[in-house]
Amino acid sequence: MLKNKTAIISGGTRGIGKAIVLNLARQGVNISFNYLKSKDTAVELEKELLSLGVKVKAYQANIKDNSAVNAWVKDTKEYFGRLDILVNNAGIINDKALALMTEVDWKEVIDTNLAGIFNLTHAVILDFIKQKSGDIVNITSVSGLIGMPRQTNYAATKAGIIGFTKSLAREVGNYNIRVNAVAPGFIETDMIKGLKDNYRSEMLKQIPLGRFGKPEEVARAVEFLLSDEAKYITGQVLVMDGGLT
Repeated sequence: MLKNKTAIISGGTRGIGKAIVLNLARQGVNISFNYLKSKDTAVELEKELLSLGVKVKAYQANIKDNSAVNAWVKDTKEYFGRLDILVNNAGIINDKALALMTEVDWKEVIDTNLAGIFNLTHAVILDFIKQKSGDIVNITSVSGLIGMPRQTNYAATKAGIIGFTKSLAREVGNYNIRVNAVAPGFIETDMIKGLKDNYRSEMLKQIPLGRFGKPEEVARAVEFLLSDEAKYITGQVLVMDGGLT
């Protein structure tokens, strides 16, 4: 169902983003992904994806930079010929109590997580409208649903992404464009692995399924939302948190 489509994916070199990139490539999707600094990692991933028999290209682009994002999208369209799928995955975290949070702490997270999703979606949406097709999946978080202490900046962006998703879905549905979101809970990424053991144990106690999720599980949820099996689903948030919320 997805074979020969072209996807542009932000933050594709590690964690959930890498799992999404690999899973879609295995379905025959051509991949354009960006990276910020880790060129060696991006090149290695590029080789891995090429071995799966799809077209792929990695771009160095900061999603906070609107002109850089526009250039990335322009080059992607020229290289692949068209765009069918957008996955907004890139984001950062900078946890801090609000009383100790600086304006820089706030702005860095807002500009990356929220302005970044505007920049990339804005750069592709007109093409989707013109071709009267396109599928968008935004990666949000349970933090945007229930909030988490020391995450006022991060939770604000993730709640914003949910509002963005629902509003855009209403706006572009008439053009056969679907917009959905996936809200992961605690997923086994580098961020989770870096948590202190006692904090990990406390979090596990709050998850009814008794374990953290896997990046590959999130990737399969994204694949479902992009597939023909979900053609009548738009404006929705699929929560993947083991029952946490």
